[in-house]
Amino acid sequence: MAFIRRVRTTSGATAVQIAEYVDGRQRIVKHVGSAHTEVELGILMVRARELLGPDGQGALDLGVEASVPVTALLAGSGGGLTQPELFPATGAGAASGQAVTVGAGAASGQAVTVGAARVVATDTRVLFEALVGVYSSLGFDAVGDEVFRDLVIARIVEPTSLLDTARVLTDLGRAPASYATMRRTLARAIADPADPVDRGDRVETSGPRTRSYRERIAGLCFAHAVTGGDVSLCLYDVTTLYFEADAEDDLRKVGFSKERRVDPQIVVGLLVDRQGFPLEIGCFEGDTAETTTIVPIVKAFTARHQVADMVVVADAGMLSGKNLTALDTEHLHFIVGSRTTKAPLDLASHFRWNGDAFTDGQVIDTITARSAAHPENNPAVRDEPVWDRDQHTASWRAVWAYSAKRAARDGKTLTAQENRARAVIAGEKSARTPRFVKTKDGTTILDETALARARRLVGLKGYVTNIPADVMPAAEVISSYHDLWHVEQSFRMSKTDLRARPMFARTNDAIEAHLTIVFTALAVAREAQNRTGLSIRNLVRQLRTLRSATIAINGAVQTIPPAINPEQQALLDALQQPKPHALGK
Repeated sequence: MAFIRRVRTTSGATAVQIAEYVDGRQRIVKHVGSAHTEVELGILMVRARELLGPDGQGALDLGVEASVPVTALLAGSGGGLTQPELFPATGAGAASGQAVTVGAGAASGQAVTVGAARVVATDTRVLFEALVGVYSSLGFDAVGDEVFRDLVIARIVEPTSLLDTARVLTDLGRAPASYATMRRTLARAIADPADPVDRGDRVETSGPRTRSYRERIAGLCFAHAVTGGDVSLCLYDVTTLYFEADAEDDLRKVGFSKERRVDPQIVVGLLVDRQGFPLEIGCFEGDTAETTTIVPIVKAFTARHQVADMVVVADAGMLSGKNLTALDTEHLHFIVGSRTTKAPLDLASHFRWNGDAFTDGQVIDTITARSAAHPENNPAVRDEPVWDRDQHTASWRAVWAYSAKRAARDGKTLTAQENRARAVIAGEKSARTPRFVKTKDGTTILDETALARARRLVGLKGYVTNIPADVMPAAEVISSYHDLWHVEQSFRMSKTDLRARPMFARTNDAIEAHLTIVFTALAVAREAQNRTGLSIRNLVRQLRTLRSATIAINGAVQTIPPAINPEQQALLDALQQPKPHALGK
């Protein structure tokens, strides 16, 4: 039979324990806590009775919340822990949960009215502290702004408006800053070191701070990536973030949208390491061509960190002669996807000597002309040329790979496109002019030549680089390019889990501050995912169920932590253990 025992400790406190008799001896089942005041003792006794169950003799917590009788604390005149006694309250008041009156005070002999224990609040401070641990381990505490940190954590847990962020922080067990303070924090996040900062009651310069928050975070991200992994190869991609606004301005403009939106937007470029950890972010006007964004971002990154030798990987959208020449001039290596339409020129020798025949997994290492007007690949020579910077000054190195699986997928896509084109020509479907439909003498017809050319190239994927074959084999070029899914995953996280869009900011500074918060949150989220192996959404969902309860009793308040099951504890332990990035493959 379990019972509650109180033991005086050597420090003068009173320990409350749950014990049981085993073979005539007392065995401690659970240590509930130690009380230094009469009020704390009353709270611990209530907690102990909850663990025992309604009759005071039940088993320990089995996951079932039991209602317990109110326990009244009778305070003595001496003020010490040796005088008061705890008695179970009786009468109608105890059953109803209201305040009760207990007679025969320990010292005064008078009746004392004691309030019932109440849960006044619950919060998910365990989740908050876990994410703050990741934030701190990345070195972001060096920013020295707790309000900024809270905004980042809130963005990870439940992305919402700045006005609603106070609610999220309160649920995380934080006392949120005022809305005005949050706005001033965002202003500090993007302030130039020489610019004055409005702090409400005074205006001051940024003092000893020499870099903006984003510059600091970017520097810390780079240091983390260098310490735990490899930044010799970085991945780059762009996306668009649209606004809930009608009018354009100098930054928010209507431009190309893969989703065919006509809202004002901005173009955002993101540079990450090969594991998807963010290193640099930048934004451009909404009508900026994607191909013009890569050079400014990469140059800012190399200048910030004095990087002399690195490989930049990007998709075919970045393939422009101007871009590649600019990167090569900066002594940077690149790997970009090639457009399939360039295959006939690059593989002219193969098509002449081997026709359309390819074997699954076949790789052809050759050259590609920087300009179609100056090809250096001679189809009369059967062997493919080996790219040499000094010899092939008008070309880059090209690697082409054939996959039977890709060929089957491409063939299926082409068949669907052909069927759609025929349906539009026959008038069965009304749609914008699809692929393989052309107009001749005022009549829409199927472009048989283009369709045949496309079918000839199914299964082929090309890669353009300025890295010589003796430095990086073709297989490594291909595998490095395939790491691009990491940056795409980071963009998906920023758009979905962190809800970077739609954006409601109106000024350029507010937009930059928003991107700084998202960039920092993305770094914390990526690191949390790396440590636990769970998506950030799943991780938050599992840990958000751990709610601490704040209980008020006898005029005092105490917070009781939640019970943590082994699976949740394993996640919390994993978040405290940094994992090194995988080294370059």
